Amino acid sequence: MRKFVSKIGGQAVLEGVMMRGEKSVATAVRTPDGRIEVETSRIQEEQKWWKKVPVLRGFLNFFYMMAIGSKVLMRSAEVYGEDVGEPGKFELWLAEKSKKSVMDIAIYIGVILGVLFAVGLFVALPLGVVSLLEFIPGFGGIHYVWRNLIVSGVRLLILFGYLLLVSLVPDIKRVFMYHGAEHKVITCFEQGEDLTVENARRMSRQHDRCGTSFLVITVFVSVLASAFLPTFDGMGNKMLSFLLRFATRLALLPVVAGVAYEVLKGLAKFDNAFVRILKKPGLWFQKLTTREPDDSMLEVSLTAFKTVMQMDEDATIPTVCFRIKKDYQLVRKGVLADLKDSGEPEAIADWIFVKVLGVERSALATVQTIDEVQAEEATAYALRVKEGEPLQYALGETNFYGIDLKVDPRALIPRGDTEVLVEEALKCVSAGATVLDICTGTGAIAIAVSLKAGVSVTASDVSEEALALAAENVDKTGAAVTLVKSDLFDDIDGVFDLITANPPYIPSAEVDKLDVFVKREPRLALDGGEDGLDCYRKIANAIDKHLAAGGVFLTEIGFDQGEAVSALFASLGKTEVIKDLEGHDRVVKVTKNV
Repeated sequence: MRKFVSKIGGQAVLEGVMMRGEKSVATAVRTPDGRIEVETSRIQEEQKWWKKVPVLRGFLNFFYMMAIGSKVLMRSAEVYGEDVGEPGKFELWLAEKSKKSVMDIAIYIGVILGVLFAVGLFVALPLGVVSLLEFIPGFGGIHYVWRNLIVSGVRLLILFGYLLLVSLVPDIKRVFMYHGAEHKVITCFEQGEDLTVENARRMSRQHDRCGTSFLVITVFVSVLASAFLPTFDGMGNKMLSFLLRFATRLALLPVVAGVAYEVLKGLAKFDNAFVRILKKPGLWFQKLTTREPDDSMLEVSLTAFKTVMQMDEDATIPTVCFRIKKDYQLVRKGVLADLKDSGEPEAIADWIFVKVLGVERSALATVQTIDEVQAEEATAYALRVKEGEPLQYALGETNFYGIDLKVDPRALIPRGDTEVLVEEALKCVSAGATVLDICTGTGAIAIAVSLKAGVSVTASDVSEEALALAAENVDKTGAAVTLVKSDLFDDIDGVFDLITANPPYIPSAEVDKLDVFVKREPRLALDGGEDGLDCYRKIANAIDKHLAAGGVFLTEIGFDQGEAVSALFASLGKTEVIKDLEGHDRVVKVTKNV
């Protein structure tokens, strides 16, 4: 009689269950505080050709499921709070050379080690035991059929002993309980019952398609397959005989695994007396790999199963990730390692975590844990800075005079030094005053003056890209700023009570010597010509007709340009050099003659 078989399969993980459907995978884990965390992913739709080839699909699927299993085990350990350890130097080296993630490398290594362990335990060891028995008088002449049966018997004993021993480990025992919960929920669905804890509790914890049954079937298939292999008896060299037997059986493993997969798949589809007899050995061994789960475990298994069902039915349901907490200091240590050549790693790390966590800088000292997603975001920011991108560009924002502004490579990053100019501007402006800001860039000066003084400001720039960024900042802050495209005063009409400017003032020869971060900013906003004074000369030649009598002009300057810039505007009115907090010349103030 043919029976209904669910297309959803599963695996027990640390304190949880993974369920895999046709189109999606869901892992549900019980956290130490009692919550159920769920992580989901979509299975790629592409149809692998080998999935349609009998035997081959079984062998390749075995490795595929080992990789998936290793990944979800590591993820479940993280969400449950287990320390999976930091990657070693070898893993980091492999990740860098192969362009794969550290987790992918760890999974590959885990699968390889798992296969090597299995081959050693279930192939090499049984053959070695039988080879040692050949030294017993009379044993060497036993027929090869009996020898193969003994090898298989030893294999089953090793499997039984191994499972019995690991089941004594408390954590493994709980995994086996979740294994039972996985089976019960799948069986509940296959029997057409409502998916509830009460119904699942009544189901058997053994299941036809269990991986344990696959292992047992593999042993029996290997008995039949070995009958067709050469015995290598009578060679006179027992070591060579052993190695040849091992090599031939190792080469046959893909076929054995593939056939065992097809047998398991076929037996699961039928239910009659003959088939039940064939299933018995696998079900007996499942008594070792499953335990009766409690209701909380059934709840976790049901959550994973229902999630997969919903996602398989509705492709629009978004995937979700575990909310894994990581140690803040460990994450910060990794970020600082990436920033070690950045000049100010501690300060840059602080601002990265302020951005990621959404807290004040002073609050970082009290942070203990950080979400995995936030940790990845912080690392991504640090790597961008490591590659030479200015921190503000990486974060996409900066704070200027208490105002959060958007910044990117379209304009110069507003500096704290420029706040000296804003401070002076606020002293000079009065209600109803007309204000012009030239070389506005991000719009920082214009926006700050408008918001703090409550006045309307006209702001101009020659760069359309800079003006587009300034427009975004004006919209963001709600400042009363009108933007105009103009090369200094070329397209400016009117007379203003206050004119501010932060023109490019670095000598051309010095621009190429700037540090890697500053050189990522627009050269147009940095290069002031041969002596750094080109823009000041142009402003001095045109400002008279745009600055009202008694009006004030404020411009930022380089630390050694106070005298030279003051001289350019001496004929306009009274000049004054204003210093910054470090005592360097920073702003030239010109008050026009009345």
